[in-house]
Amino acid sequence: MTFKDNLIKARSHIIFLVALGCGLALVTAIDGRIGEDDQPPNNHGGDMAQFEDLTPLPLAITGVSSELDLEHARIAWRYFQNNTDTNTGLVNSTDNYPSTTMWETGSYFVATISANRLGVIERNEAVARIGLALDTLYDIRLFDGLLPNKAYNVRTGELVNYANEPVERGLGWSALDIARIVAALGHVEAHYPELAPKTTQLINRWSLSDMVEDGQLIGGNIADGNLRRDQEGRVGYEQYAAKAMMLYGFDMYRAYDAESHLMVRDVQDQPIPVDTRLHRNITPAFTVSEPYLFDGLEFGFDARSLRFATSIYNAQEARYRETGTLTAVSESHIDVAPYFIYSSVWGGGAPWAVMTFSGDRMDSKRTVTTKVSFAWDALFGTDYSRELVAAIAPLGDPERGWPEGIYEVDGTTNSSVTVNTNAVVLAALAFRAHGPVIRVDQ
Repeated sequence: MTFKDNLIKARSHIIFLVALGCGLALVTAIDGRIGEDDQPPNNHGGDMAQFEDLTPLPLAITGVSSELDLEHARIAWRYFQNNTDTNTGLVNSTDNYPSTTMWETGSYFVATISANRLGVIERNEAVARIGLALDTLYDIRLFDGLLPNKAYNVRTGELVNYANEPVERGLGWSALDIARIVAALGHVEAHYPELAPKTTQLINRWSLSDMVEDGQLIGGNIADGNLRRDQEGRVGYEQYAAKAMMLYGFDMYRAYDAESHLMVRDVQDQPIPVDTRLHRNITPAFTVSEPYLFDGLEFGFDARSLRFATSIYNAQEARYRETGTLTAVSESHIDVAPYFIYSSVWGGGAPWAVMTFSGDRMDSKRTVTTKVSFAWDALFGTDYSRELVAAIAPLGDPERGWPEGIYEVDGTTNSSVTVNTNAVVLAALAFRAHGPVIRVDQ
């Protein structure tokens, strides 16, 4: 094979690496940009000094998978075997509930790549599964012809509301959800270059520039029948999403800048990063584990996100050491109304608050979450993270997958089974053996 032939064959890898390099160059330039006249108000960047003396935890990549790891991975993959629609290639958000978002579809792609990296499925199955879903994503109707709607019916590809009922125009778009699938598309291109034409076609169809404005993520929401454009993202999620968009050349300097909207709260003698803005412009912002887990497992931490993740992990271990109560908190589904909660390290003005979407406290449903337990163990591999996984391990159901976790209050199982939890389990186990998803094994 000639040099020219090899160059053509490797073109998708080259394009991806160039885009990644550009994104990293943009990150290094951010500090200079923030000093310009367009600096956001209420700069709390001085709070970053509280993280300077924090010793980051070392990563725990082992380079191998144990037989128990592979057993846990096969349990997680069962969810996707049970919940993938064979016509559309899309996956149910929760067990047997045929609705999905772009965030959850991104989770499916990450799960599929991870299952392949672990040897749970073969490469040709991964390519076929993702390829079918990409075809569907290209064909589905967009909100106002611009961007993916907030939710879709898995079986039909129709625009739906959150009750999975068809809506003619749609609900608008979530910039964070779309950034999540954009990250996943970057991972797909890197691992399966033969799918690059489909991912490129999809990216070109979406008007991503409509959800980026002055370096920030902009969501589209329907209010009184009209489209309202709102800034999206808070510290943690915003920086993860910025990294995703930078892969495709978008200038995300404001979204990546955590310092301008940062305040630090002490929880268990740990500095916890908290956003000064309201969550969804409704309730006081909260800090959960989730965005830092995605950042580490998918991209690999940067210096700042590793320090933030370390402090968030340390607070949870410290709570256990002080109280004897296992702690592994994040946002999660629950098996009773309102079916979704945010279990925070800090939220609503208090440590360890559990809140609903509307801002009501629901501490009785704090869950020792499966995904957080597996992810902390893969990322940091501490004695405490091993205790978490040991407590969660008996919950694995070879016929359904991994449930959300254990209710702290009484030790009963939070029996909701979801795409996101099972995707994180697979990504965590693949990280242990191979490192972050963005890394392509040669």
